[in-house]
Amino acid sequence: MILSQHGLLVNDTIRDSLATALGPGYTIGRELGGGGMSRVWIARDDSLGRDVVVKLLSPDLAQDLSVERFTREVRLAAGLQHAHIVPLLTAGVTSDNRPFYLMPFVEGESLRARLDRDPTASAQPIAEVVSVLRDVCRALAYAHSRGVVHRDIKPDNILVSGGAAMVADFGIAKAMNSARGPETQTSAALTRVGAAIGSPAYMSPEQGSGDPETDHRTDIYALGVTAYELLTGHPPFTQPTATGQLMAHFTETPVDVRERRADVPDGLAALVMSCLAKLPDDRPQSAELLATALGESVLSTGSGAATARPPQIQTASVPRASTSRALMVGGAVTAVALAFGAFRYFRAPSG
Repeated sequence: MILSQHGLLVNDTIRDSLATALGPGYTIGRELGGGGMSRVWIARDDSLGRDVVVKLLSPDLAQDLSVERFTREVRLAAGLQHAHIVPLLTAGVTSDNRPFYLMPFVEGESLRARLDRDPTASAQPIAEVVSVLRDVCRALAYAHSRGVVHRDIKPDNILVSGGAAMVADFGIAKAMNSARGPETQTSAALTRVGAAIGSPAYMSPEQGSGDPETDHRTDIYALGVTAYELLTGHPPFTQPTATGQLMAHFTETPVDVRERRADVPDGLAALVMSCLAKLPDDRPQSAELLATALGESVLSTGSGAATARPPQIQTASVPRASTSRALMVGGAVTAVALAFGAFRYFRAPSG
C-alpha cells in the first residue's frame, strides 16, 4: 500500500484498475517492482493454474501512446515463438488508458539480479558468459529474421532458467515507439518522451540519436554492452546521468575489456569490442554471425576456463556514406537536448 502526498491509496487504485481490466480469470499477487517505464506484478491465471507477469506502462508514457497501435504491435511480437524468447501472451488497456501486457512467469532470475546478488563479485565466469551470449544471439537471430528488433537488450531483460538464457520484452520498445504515431513526433513530444525508448547505459549511438533508420545492429551493440558488464562487472560507460551516458556512447572509446579483466581470452575480448563500434557497419552484421564467432573465438574446457581463437567477424563491405559520421556528430548534439526530457523515464531500470 502506497500513500500519495494527498493521502490517497494510489497503489490500491492502480491495482483495482488493473484487476478490472484483466477480468475475473486472473488474481493479482505481489508487485515485483519496475522502473520509470512500467510497474510489474505477478498474477495467477486461475483458468490454467499458472503464474503470469503483468507489466503496466507508466501514466506519463501512456499519455503519448496510441493504445490501438501499441496493441497491434504487441500482437505482432506475440507471434515470436522460440526457446530463448519469453513469449507475450496478451495485451490490453485499463480504464484510464494505460496499456499492459502479460508474459509467462519464468522460474529463475534475471542477469541483473545475478549481478546485484553479490556486489563484491567483479565478473561472471567466462564459460557462463559465453553460454548466455550464444543463447541471446539465437533469440536475436530468430527475431531479426522476422523483422522484430528488441531495442532494449540489457541484463534486466535477460532471464536465466534451467541453465539457459531467455530474452523478455521482445517488441515492446518498438511498440511504444510506433504507438507514438506521426502526430506525437513533434519536438515537444520527443522532449517529453525522449529520443528513443530504451536504456541509455546500453543504447547504441544511432538509437540514442533517434535515427529512424536504426536497425537490428542496435541490438548487437546493446549485447556488446551487456557482455562487457558480465565480464567486468560494469558497463563500459558509467556516467551518473542519462545525458552523460548517451554522450559517452557517441564520443568516448570504451576501455578494452582486457584492461579491466586480464583473463578474458583475446578472441572474446575482440568480439565484444567489435560489437561496441560506433558505426553499425563496423559491428558484426548479424546475430547469427555473432553466435558463430562466439563459438569460433572461445572454446570452453572442462575446468570452465576458455581458450581463444581469432574471431571471424564480418562487417559491412559496402563503402560508408559520408552522412554516417555526420549522423554520429549531429546525433550527439540532438541526444544532449533530448536526454534531459528522457531522464525521468530512464533514471530507474525499466523492469
